[in-house]
Amino acid sequence: MESEFKVRTDLAVELEEDVKEEQGKSEGIRMERESICDGRIHVTKVIIENEQGERTMGKEKGTYITLESEELANTSEGYHREMSAALASYVSELLPPKKGRLKILVVGLGNRDATPDSLGPRVVDNICVTRLITEEIGNVNMVEKCKNYEVSAIIPGVLAQTGMESTEIVKGVTGEIEPDVVIAIDSLAARNTKRLNTTIQISDAGINPGSGVGNHRKGLTYDTIHIPVIAIGIPTVVDAATIVNDTFENLLNIFKMTKGLESINKVMSEFSPDEKYELVRELIEPSIASMYVTPKDVDATVKYISYTVSEGLNILWSNDI
Repeated sequence: MESEFKVRTDLAVELEEDVKEEQGKSEGIRMERESICDGRIHVTKVIIENEQGERTMGKEKGTYITLESEELANTSEGYHREMSAALASYVSELLPPKKGRLKILVVGLGNRDATPDSLGPRVVDNICVTRLITEEIGNVNMVEKCKNYEVSAIIPGVLAQTGMESTEIVKGVTGEIEPDVVIAIDSLAARNTKRLNTTIQISDAGINPGSGVGNHRKGLTYDTIHIPVIAIGIPTVVDAATIVNDTFENLLNIFKMTKGLESINKVMSEFSPDEKYELVRELIEPSIASMYVTPKDVDATVKYISYTVSEGLNILWSNDI
């Protein structure tokens, strides 16, 4: 029987960790790791190479780049500049080959009125748009520095506000301005609470708007809008099932280290992942299972991180990398 919930994540690096733990090395999935900025930023690339990899991971074929650092949630401007530069560099790797001036549409997904879901709109608020901006109506230095990129931006809102899918709005706009690539920014959900607001995922496989709160809408991908889509996401929430499951695992570790309780740990350790999920399902109420949780300082954190992402994109099209 299928559980009423699953411990879910939008991060490819976490899905790959699950696959490796359960199955060992899997065909169609390749991983590369490196550390940059004197080890302060850890970079993981998960490349899903074929349909076998798609089935195993439950994600579309493509490259998923994860930048991780606990310092991302702090307020050090110097550190955030390093992360912005790293973000610009890795996004540039996924851009399509330039054919003259590259036309980019930046899409800020999410709900501005819900802080954990407001990352996309906040990023768009602070990026430099250059489409139809001339020396007469814009900053002369900006126009010159961004001469290789034509940047436009949109905040499509959410279905409850507009009555339209974000993908429908973006598809209409792309049909009019014909960009070469779409860069979509959205909030995500993580499985590991330590990755909240400390991780940036970049992917060339597109995104499902609303994924950060488990409300998957029509995908914003090459298949739906016929334009390459680069997705930038940051996990800002975890669901209650994740927290309960983590607590359960910590409890098992306590049993393991406590004299007289080793036998309980031995029995529990024999449970399969599905059996553990079923046990957790029995322990929590249905109303809690559908709940999402975010850190108490999310207002300040999302504000700083949105600046980090917008600065990274501005660095990219100002050719400052």
